[in-house]
Amino acid sequence: MAGTLAFVGLTLIGVRRALRRLEAAYCRQGELTRGMLAVVFLIVLASAWTTETLGIHALFGAFLAGAVMPRERGLVQALEGKLTDLVMVLYVPLYFAYSGLRASVRLVGGSGEWLAFGLIMAAAVGGKFGGSAVAARATGLPWREAGALGILMNTRGLIELVALNVGLDLGAISSTLFSMLVLMALATTLMTTPLLEWLYLSRQPDLQRAPQLEDAPT
Repeated sequence: MAGTLAFVGLTLIGVRRALRRLEAAYCRQGELTRGMLAVVFLIVLASAWTTETLGIHALFGAFLAGAVMPRERGLVQALEGKLTDLVMVLYVPLYFAYSGLRASVRLVGGSGEWLAFGLIMAAAVGGKFGGSAVAARATGLPWREAGALGILMNTRGLIELVALNVGLDLGAISSTLFSMLVLMALATTLMTTPLLEWLYLSRQPDLQRAPQLEDAPT
């Protein structure tokens, strides 16, 4: 805990001040050079390695490094342009594959495990779909729109898998529970498109009708 607090203080004060030089260099040159990008990568990797060494998940170190990055608009857009393709094409598929390899349907083999999985599904769908739909209806949305919002909110994805992997690494959840929660995330995500199509889009023909050239104003 002492090492973590010291690292957080050093990052929030020392590293943030040092990164101002990176922001100033970007403003002088007007572009993100390879050297600047290398500095960003080194800071993120070093921060992740430090928190992992301290006994905390590397994800928190990477997040902390991102939190102290300069907020100059041009620099942020340049970093996003450089990193988005790499992350979406390489790292996100690898992370999904890594999570899939850590899960095992064989661990959910007995009737007790499948009953627990059913309860998890009921709690997950009831909590996000039901809660979002009821809240949207209470604020004045019609039931159809409120249901569509609940379906979209019921989708799980990358953040769910990140949380599950962190919990598994820290020993907060077992491998069996991890597998159940991964199956729940997949099931609730896969049901989104057909449910949305059935409940909302199929009853809104104007939304399915592709814009035609003859529809353009003359």
